[in-house]
Amino acid sequence: MELVMRSDVEYSPVGEGLGMRDFWLYVWLRRVAVIATHVTGLGLTLVLSLLSRPGTSLFSWHPMCMSVAYCLCMTEGILLFSAEGSPFCFKSWKSKVRLHWFCQALVLIAAATGLWFIVASRNVSELPHLASWHSLLGMCTLSATVLQTACGIAVIFPKLLRLSCPSSRLKLYHATCGLVVYLFSTVTVMSAMFTDWFQATVKGVAWWAFLILPLFPALVVMSQITNAYLPRKKLTS
Repeated sequence: MELVMRSDVEYSPVGEGLGMRDFWLYVWLRRVAVIATHVTGLGLTLVLSLLSRPGTSLFSWHPMCMSVAYCLCMTEGILLFSAEGSPFCFKSWKSKVRLHWFCQALVLIAAATGLWFIVASRNVSELPHLASWHSLLGMCTLSATVLQTACGIAVIFPKLLRLSCPSSRLKLYHATCGLVVYLFSTVTVMSAMFTDWFQATVKGVAWWAFLILPLFPALVVMSQITNAYLPRKKLTS
């Protein structure tokens, strides 16, 4: 569903043009960044889940489900293709693709569950739907996620769907659209920090930390995608 299928287009190798010492420094910095992204995604998921106190209300399940979907499962589904610092050490590309699809299936399930809980909660409280920027961004993220799922299916089953578009181009579209979905989800998570629930729960320096933290995984994912899918001609022109 997300943004990691190998492309047949010629892409630039990581570290091209660097000296050996600079290259190893680059590799280690990327490894540290990827590991920190794993920790950030898992940490945000755990803390948001604890803050929401699942089970205390219908709404309490919404932050937990959405953080599991987008902070954890989507991030891990992308980073498992990273050469630096991924905990999934499969040598087989097919194994990585299958695990990627499993993670993205969990994204859909968790996101749909979180959507159901917030709709049910607002219906019980007789509150209007789509009344805030966070809810509007959330619907955009969910819509983009469904669209990206369709894009991923097109990459896997082009013959079954009778698509005339070249495979390399489908994979490039898949990666680009997936990056857009991830950036949408990052903005949505950040907008959650401005909701009444979160501002009543977290204050001061901790609030600023939560606001900034989602940006770090987004930067690492953006770097991974551009390094893997940016055509060579754009780097050498």
